[in-house]
This record gives sequence, structure tokens and C-alpha cells, in this order.
Amino acid sequence: MGRRQRNRQRQQQQQQQRRERGGGGDGQGREQAGWEGGYPEIVKENALFERYYRELRIVPEGEWEPFMAALREPLPATLRITGYKSHAKEILHCLKNKYFKELQDLVVDGQKIEVPQTLKWYPEELAWHTNLSRKILRKSPQLEKFHQFLVSETECGNISRQEAVSMIPPLLLNVNPHHKILDMCAAPGSKTAQLIEMLHADMNVPFPEGFVIANDVDNKRCYLLVHQAKRLNSPCIMVVNHDASSIPTLQIDNNGRKEVLFYDRILCDVPCSGDGTMRKNIDVWKKWTTQNSLQLHGLQLRIATRGVEQLAEGGRMVYSTCSLNPVENEAVIASLLEKSEGALELADVSSELPGLKWMPGITQWKVMLKDGQWFEAWKDVPSNRQTQIRPTMFPIKDEEKLKVMNLERCIRILPHHQNTGGFFVAVLIKKSPMPWNKRQSKIIKEPPDAEDEDTKETQHLLNAESEQSKKDGVCGPPPCKKMKLFGFKEDPFVFLSEDDPLFPPIEKFYALDPSFPKMNLLTRTQEGKKRQLYMVSKELRNVLLNNSERMKVINTGIKVWSRNSDGEQFGCAFRLAQEGIYTLYPFINARIINVCIEDVKVLLTQENPFLSKFSSETHKRVKDLAMGSIVLKYEPDPSKPDTLQCPIVLCGWHGKTSLRAFVPKNERLHYLRMMGVEVFKAKRKEENFESKTEEGDQDSTKPE
Repeated sequence: MGRRQRNRQRQQQQQQQRRERGGGGDGQGREQAGWEGGYPEIVKENALFERYYRELRIVPEGEWEPFMAALREPLPATLRITGYKSHAKEILHCLKNKYFKELQDLVVDGQKIEVPQTLKWYPEELAWHTNLSRKILRKSPQLEKFHQFLVSETECGNISRQEAVSMIPPLLLNVNPHHKILDMCAAPGSKTAQLIEMLHADMNVPFPEGFVIANDVDNKRCYLLVHQAKRLNSPCIMVVNHDASSIPTLQIDNNGRKEVLFYDRILCDVPCSGDGTMRKNIDVWKKWTTQNSLQLHGLQLRIATRGVEQLAEGGRMVYSTCSLNPVENEAVIASLLEKSEGALELADVSSELPGLKWMPGITQWKVMLKDGQWFEAWKDVPSNRQTQIRPTMFPIKDEEKLKVMNLERCIRILPHHQNTGGFFVAVLIKKSPMPWNKRQSKIIKEPPDAEDEDTKETQHLLNAESEQSKKDGVCGPPPCKKMKLFGFKEDPFVFLSEDDPLFPPIEKFYALDPSFPKMNLLTRTQEGKKRQLYMVSKELRNVLLNNSERMKVINTGIKVWSRNSDGEQFGCAFRLAQEGIYTLYPFINARIINVCIEDVKVLLTQENPFLSKFSSETHKRVKDLAMGSIVLKYEPDPSKPDTLQCPIVLCGWHGKTSLRAFVPKNERLHYLRMMGVEVFKAKRKEENFESKTEEGDQDSTKPE
């Protein structure tokens, strides 16, 4: 019997057993179980959990029953409007004035639908929560339009289905566009997306000085991270694959001198036991023991320690978990503060998110084994238990030290206070180098004249090692064999050389501004034809060129041009790519056609419209323009507030007799919604030509 047959037989047996237990392997049991879909057998009770948290008193007096009742209720769906500011405002306007109004007084399956409410503490009304479960959203015909809107806008990256408490850490980082940011445990990427948005607060600046390096230890989850980050089309994001507890120290070149890269902001959202997620991860009820926290404490402390080592002086690090357990929270922070010897301090963020309800951190707790045995101090732990329980898990006994730490500045979110998940956040400020780094720097940093031969030789080797790859502009995967034992082998990142013959025709065709940073263009191939050109910011280029041996880069850069063989006859072999158009547009001085809103509707609803379909102004502008790739720009008219009030830049193609837009399907639907077009109809039109191959114009001038 083959493996497939055995697996099939095993699945059939499991289905039969479920039917016998009344679980309904055909899905009937799931229907009867309501919200608890696939988990009818899980009872939302755990005596050890209740005993543990009652004893620790993390819940205020008299609130235990509401706390437990909230944990047993399904988590409300929350969404965050993402993207850059002007577009986010248009989506918000569309949500409030169209979709939310349609939900008023709606009753589905006997349940009155509550209109989504804003999260009071999230800035500018950009986050909302609703009592609509996923099941109701998917199955109710009355909500089909709203559901399609959510799915489509999520795929575009304009809306993120993100848990409310998960939005808090990036807000508390206080990110500015010039900040260098490290996200240590970034997958699946919703917080990373928030950080990228903050870098691009000003849409008129195509290349912010700052960047985000998003790391995850799991190679497969890194690709999920890439998917999330790609939706925001930023040249300032790099995804890397390392163990966060030993993430390498990177170097950057500062006017010919090598310097260590220290980050202005670090997000340290560590792996945790996740008992704050019981409302959505129902199996935690069954699996929860204190053992999970005891096993993770050491890793959490190592990751946090590595984080503060890489933090710049004056920088801010946010440590967070979706756990309520002090062993994973206050114990890690207290241990970090103690060994920092005054180099770190907890920031008081009590006034930074007005409207958010939270509990202060606790200063006293006990440690419990999974068998229910309690320990109040390290001295009480028998030697045979000292591998499971470590000294850093206990509270500080020295009252003076404890007072200086200000552990009450930590934030614990309890589920029943604002109908959320459970969460913990602490914000650390670095005042001076960590004590062990100070000692180290005394050994390494000698005066130049006293520098010994060994130090000179090491520095020479370091410089020579990276000089060759810098000359070639190639940042390949790291040579370390261990790195290549897991995950996919990534293509190298090859920067265009100063004299690359590929660039002058592009520069001429699009009349690129002299300030265009052509050194930031890269490809993913060393040999053969370059099919795609990508772009990164100047700062990320610096990081890539100086650290290719140290780090495993999964992805960086946004696509700005794609090769198009038909374009060569018009003077340029590369057409513009929609993903990078907002980055490129400020540097393009030719082939720009300003279009009115009616023209935009034609471009987005018709596959390859004839020029006669457009306004006379557009027709005139296009007539004298050579065929090939073009930019189509819509500028809002402030005197007509009822029309779309955010600028739109589209990539297009001008043929002999027609004009078309090269825009992905979901992005088309997004723009049409913003313009008030009924997208159900638009979607049907889309489906009629989505299945066809992109054949281009009806004449022979069509791009690949």
C-alpha cells in the first residue's frame, strides 16, 4: 500500500470516528457548533490557568468573572486602513459613507448587525472593530458586497485584517521617516506594514532616509512577510532570515569609513505562549500549561538582549508578547534592566495612546510548574528543577533596585476592558552603551598610533573581503554552508554599474531628472538578459553592499521597469511597472499624460479602449506622442469635493489607435470603488478579460 493510499485511509477512519462521536465529518457538526467551527470537542475551561492567574492577581479585584467571560467569547473582527495618507483618507471616506451605511438596521440570521466602531485610541479613525464573524461575512448574501470589498482591498494592501492589540507596538515606537528600524520577529508582517507606512508619512518623498529590516527565523514565514511588505510597494524594506537571538551586527559605509549599524527603533515582538490569544486560538484552552512560558523565557530574554545591543543611544525598543504571564513579560524586562546597569530605562507611555485601557506592570509574582507546584524565590527551587526554572524568572527582591526599575510603566491589556485579546508591551529607552559592549570597546578601540599589527591585519582582511563584491555591485547569498541547508537559495542582488549600456536609453526615453539615483537600480541575475529592474533606497544599498557575507537576504527592492521586446523599436526596451510608479514618478519628465476622472474610468473598465473613447484633451495630448510606455496621471480638483480627492498615477501603453492601463485587477477595483463606480458590474467586465492573455493593442505594437 502506497503512502497516499495509507493517508487517504487514515483520513476516512478519522472522519468515521468523528461521525460516531456526533462531530459530523461532513461539516454538519461544524454548522451546529456555530462560531466554534472545527473545534466542537474543545471545552473553554482550564483549571490550572484559572488557579495560576487568580493567584498572581493580574486581574483587578471583582473583575475575574468578566475577564473569564470575555475570554470565552469570540474575538471581534478588526481592520486597519493601511496605505499612505491621502489614499487612506479616501478609503475611510468610502467605508463610512457607503459600506457602513448599508449595514445600518441589517438583520442576518436573527442577529442585528452592529455598524463597525472606531478603535478610540488609534489615530485618525484608521482602525475599526465589528461583531461580524468570518462565517456571517462569508455566507450572508446581504453582506456579500461588503465581504468582497474587504477581500479585494486586503489583497491590494489597502486594508489589513489585524488584531486590535497587535496595532499597539508600532504606535509606541514613535517612528519618523529618517529612522533605521529593525523588526526582529516580523512574520506574518502586519506590524511591519505599519512601520513601512510610518516611514512614508509624506507621500511626496519617494525615498525616506529611514528603512525597515524585517527578520524572521522561519524561512517559509519570511515569504509570507515578503507578500505583506510587497503590497505597500516601498523601496525601503528588506526581509532577512536569521535567528533573532543571534542576528548579525551589520556594517555601513560612512564616507569611506566602516561603522557598525545601530538602529533608531527596534520592534521586539517575541515568540510567546500566546495565552492572550485564547479568543481566536481556541486550542490554547486545552493545551495551556505554565511549561510553555518556562521554556520560552530564556529565548525571549536572549532576543531582547540582542535587540538592545543593536539599539542606538537614545533609541527606543518596544518589547511585546501576546501572553499575560509575568515570566514572559515583567521577568524578562526586569532581568534586562538589572544587567543593563542603568543603560536602559522603561519609558512612561501612559499618555501616548489616549483612550486605551490598560493595567500597569506588576512587581511581585511567583513561578509555578505544570504540576501546580509554586516557588516564590530562586533559593526555594530544588536542584533537580533548576534546569526548568532559572533565576531570571523571579522578581527582584531588592526594594531599592525594584523602585528604580519602574516596572509599573509596563502595559498589560486585559480582554474584558475593551473587548480585545490579551497583550503585554514595554517601551525601553537606551541611555548609554550596554556594560558588556563598553568593556568590549575598550579592548578594540585603541588610538590609531597604538593599533597593533593583528588589529590592522583583521581590518585589512575585512575590507578586502567586501571590496571585491562592492566593485562588482553584487550581493549574493552568504557563503556559509549552514545557511544553505534550509530554505530556498536566493538569487543574488546585482546593482547596475556606472557605465551599464542598459540605462542611457531608459534615461533618454523617460527624460529622467539628473537627480535620479541610478546607482540604486538592481537586478536579480548576473548572467543573461536583465528582465526586471528593481530599486532600493540609498541607505539599503549601503547595507546590502557592505553585508552580503553576513546576512541572508530573502527580498528587497520594488520592481520599477520590465523588459518589453516590442518597446525597442520605439527607443526603450523597458516599460514602467505599476508597483514602482509612485517611487519613479517624481523623476520622470516625459511621456506623462494628465487625464480626467472619466478617462480613468474608461482605462480601468475597458481592456484596450480606442483613443476615440477618451476626452478631446487626452486625445490631443496622446496624438503627437511616440508609441510605447506612458504615465497616466489624475490630479484631484479641490473645487469638486464630491470627486476623488487623492492623486492617481497609472502605468499605461500607447498604441497606434488605443490607450491601455497596466494595472493589476484588485488595484483597478480599488480605484473604481474610490470613484464611486459599482464594482460588481466592473468586476464582471474585469472577469471577461482577465482570462484572456494580455495581448496588448489590436495592432502589432504590444508589450510582453
